[in-house]
Order: sequence, then structure tokens, then C-alpha cells
Amino acid sequence: MEDRILIVDDEEMICSILAQRLTREGYSCVTAHPEINMAVEAMRLGAYDFIIKPADLELVVLSVKKALEKKRLEEEIEIYQKNLERLVEERTAKLQQAYRTLKKAYLDSVKVLVEAIDAKDPYTRGHSDRVRRMSLEIASQLGFTEERLEILEYGALLHDIGKIGIKDEILRKPGALSPEEHQAIQEHPLIGVKILEGVEFFKDKIPMIRNHHEHFDGKGYPDGLAGEAIPLEARIIAVPDAFDAMASLRPHRGIMPLEDILLELEKYKGKQFDPKVLEIFLKEKIYKL
Repeated sequence: MEDRILIVDDEEMICSILAQRLTREGYSCVTAHPEINMAVEAMRLGAYDFIIKPADLELVVLSVKKALEKKRLEEEIEIYQKNLERLVEERTAKLQQAYRTLKKAYLDSVKVLVEAIDAKDPYTRGHSDRVRRMSLEIASQLGFTEERLEILEYGALLHDIGKIGIKDEILRKPGALSPEEHQAIQEHPLIGVKILEGVEFFKDKIPMIRNHHEHFDGKGYPDGLAGEAIPLEARIIAVPDAFDAMASLRPHRGIMPLEDILLELEKYKGKQFDPKVLEIFLKEKIYKL
């Protein structure tokens, strides 16, 4: 497409001379007489240059060439930016898809690992997944973002990973635990931390795994944290973790009636459990998920 030049001057002869000269340069020229509105509009649109009469024809030609070069450069930059935006969008879409695939692979691997954990104690099979579902519902009620929910999902699934390091005879013991056995069970949060602390992906899940047995009154383990010093995610996991443990069949007792479980949870409100978290769990009947 050839370049078109609009020549504006109040002298027809000047317009004609300029048109002839610029035509020789290969431009298509159109002439017009000036009006104040046209001049204002030209400035508004970003006029490149203005030439004072009497004007040197070669200077006019040079000015036109520079103006057109600037215009072409701006157009090239615009095209480049559009192409760059398209490439960025395409690359971003590919990276997002790769990230989703990676996340799914991580989640699938974690679920396999969790099944192995739960298999050590047949009486609580499916426990970790139930804790995951109930924890996510509580967190949703608390307004967690999608990103924070995702982190919680992994933490809830892996909260008992340290039980891999606990002897089966202790986990499956039909009767009451001895003080030494009870102490061994209490080691599982720290064992879980040791298992995962070298994996960067799980770094932000470790506080949940370490502190899900802390008590709101500070009498839990392993660190004796109290109140809001306990990570919120750990306070969330603690409620469905305790509920599901009581709701599961144990070798030394039957399944506790739901009414008794709810009374037990209420009994330890503000002691073992965060009152706000427990209130959501009970009010929204999340235990029925």
C-alpha cells in the first residue's frame, strides 16, 4: 500500500510545487486549504513536524521521510507487541496446563502415599481423605483463597504421614497404650516433618503436619503452642481429625454414637479446639460430609 500525503497550505501554488516534488519520491499526494480546526486536529493526533515558509523542498522531502519512518516503526512495534502478547498468552496457557498436570501428579502421588499410611491401621482406612474433605469445607467457610485451600488439601492429606514410622503393634494394639507407647504415638508429627522437610513442594505444608495435635489451651504436642500461635490450618485439621477418630471403629470399642461425639467436641471447646473452628464444624454440620 503506497504512502499518501496530505499537503495543506493557503497558497495553491505552494501546494502544487510540494505535490510535484513529493510525487517524484513515489508518494500519492492530496492538497487542501487550511482551516483552524484541521490544524488543531493535526496537533491532537500527534503531528510529527511543522515547516515554516519559505521551505526548502529537500527539507520537506526529508521531513516527510522521517515522519513516515517513525510511523512505520510505531506500526512495527505495535505488531510486535501484539505478537508478543499472543506468544505470552500461549506460553502462559501451556505453563498453566503443565502446572495443573504437575499438581495432579503430586496429588495422585500423595493419595497413594496416604493409602499406604491408612493401610497400617485398618480401623481408620480413609481417615486422611475424610479429614481432607471436612478441613476444606471449614476453610471455605472461613474464606480461604483457592491457593490456600490447595495448600491445606495437601497438609490435611499428609497430617498423619509420620505414622509410617510407628510400629504396627502400637497402632493396632487392641487395648490401652502404655505411657511409652503413648509417647511413641506422639512422635508421629515430628516424624512426618522429617519425612517431608527436604522436599521444597511440601515446605508450606509442614506447619500443619507438625502442629495438628497442638491444643488451643497450650496443652498439646509437640511444641505446646496455644491459641493463635497455632497455625490456623493446623487448628482446622484438629477438629475433623478428632471427630473422625472417635467416629471410627476401634479394636477396643465400637463406634461412638454421633451425639456422644458432638458432646465430647463441645466439652473441649476452647481447650483442645479453636472455638471458632469448632463452631463452624458444628453449626454447618460439616461432620455429615
